[in-house]
Amino acid sequence: MRCLHAGESHGPALVSIIEGFPAGLALDETLFETEMTRRLEGHGRGLRARSIETDQVKILAGLWKGSTLGSPLALMIENRDWAIRKGKPHPDWIAPRPGHADLAGRIRYGYDGFAPVAERASARSTAGVVAVGVCCKALLRTFGIQVWSHTVALGGLEAFSGDPTVGRLRRISTGTPLRCLDRKAEQAMIEEIDAAHQQGVTLGGVTEIIAFGLPVGLGTYAQTDRRLDARLAEAIMGIPSVKAVEIGDGVAVSAEDGQTAHDALLPAGRGRVRRETNRAGGLEGGVTNGEPLRARAYVKPISSQRRGVPSVDLRTGKPHDASYVRSDTCVVPAAGVVAESAVAWELACELVRALGEAPLKELKRRFKDLPR
Repeated sequence: MRCLHAGESHGPALVSIIEGFPAGLALDETLFETEMTRRLEGHGRGLRARSIETDQVKILAGLWKGSTLGSPLALMIENRDWAIRKGKPHPDWIAPRPGHADLAGRIRYGYDGFAPVAERASARSTAGVVAVGVCCKALLRTFGIQVWSHTVALGGLEAFSGDPTVGRLRRISTGTPLRCLDRKAEQAMIEEIDAAHQQGVTLGGVTEIIAFGLPVGLGTYAQTDRRLDARLAEAIMGIPSVKAVEIGDGVAVSAEDGQTAHDALLPAGRGRVRRETNRAGGLEGGVTNGEPLRARAYVKPISSQRRGVPSVDLRTGKPHDASYVRSDTCVVPAAGVVAESAVAWELACELVRALGEAPLKELKRRFKDLPR
């Protein structure tokens, strides 16, 4: 499968096109409502997420009588901010924001301002990623595969998540302040966000994405660019504000020896094996091993903040605080939803490839033969 996203942050709409999506999956526009709302949720979100955008998805092509045709799927999300601005472009600013694409993008494309950079570099584009993720999650669910996320750290505070099961993750998936399994830590995080908002600064954190129900053998070690861990890292790293990606306990095991770093294999009867741990995060050699897939996205604080960061006024060449452009105080839970979609896309692509790019009915028949 292939996917292409287009659209500017303050343009009329975002458009996503998926090519190669299997025929025969029931889709309708109401299926998108919950997931698109989840991206807008979270304590610390800004004005646009809280009260301007509703992110309603329209399916423009690729359906026949409510089911996918196998031809390209076209999804559109109108920007309500466009209507509010009556089509007027976003005002430009004078001092680039450190950590944002402002300066590098302006130089790269030869613009005479920073606003044209932000139109595409803005995280508004992630609405399209989530819309595509809705389609992929619906496809994965027909095979018993689910993808969820939860906040594990924020602003230097860490949560004790225990065993993040499907049931626990589903219960916090929507309508919770920060999508965190540790309620005590979540309350402390909320207070940290409120304090940051008062100070005019922003906060980052860590979100964990877990995929359940995967068969053994998705991915390959045959080529580096086809390793599933590499593809997942690229997909998650492509999310604005994500600065690092971890698979399993990758960071912790780098400081250990080989005796403790790996998941010992134990006999499970009838020639099968089992693991009591999952430090590899469900991937060995770029291939799924049947354990839940675990990845973590490390999200930096949003670059635009009311308390100025040292920058330069490019008109005069003199020091000037970075310009403030409307933003959130914290986007970690929202980044988790986007990362779920990025992971779901890669898993759906690999599953369809492994099963032979057939209509859904045939894919389900072939799936039964995959090892578990």
